[in-house]
Amino acid sequence: MIPEGHTIEDIKKREHIIRDFYREWKEKNPSQRKFNLSLKEYINIRMVSIVETSEHAAKSYLSTLAVLQLDSILTGARKVSVKKPKPGNANQKPFERIMIMEYELTGIGKIKMTVGVRRRTLEKVQYCITAISSE
Repeated sequence: MIPEGHTIEDIKKREHIIRDFYREWKEKNPSQRKFNLSLKEYINIRMVSIVETSEHAAKSYLSTLAVLQLDSILTGARKVSVKKPKPGNANQKPFERIMIMEYELTGIGKIKMTVGVRRRTLEKVQYCITAISSE
């Protein structure tokens, strides 16, 4: 059961749930990627995906629920904007640009998925997933 509260303990439990989910997801998806229909390219899951998402999505019950729908979000999200990485953010340093993508998830609402585009390789990496209504 996913805790719905806002205590530090609830957030830590949700963070643990998200990290466990990603670990299981990676075992079921050895390529660690899914094809996005809108971009017509693969979006990859890397360590930064797990770290950023678990730290941010765990703050909200709805965001935690959203992460559990990772396959649908990776496949169906649509690009809504592109921006430069935040200066001084070490986790965004490997990216030349950041894409903001959105996906409507039944029962939860609008989901924001941030995708980083790596320098040189242009590999698309899922950076963070959050429910917009909970930010």
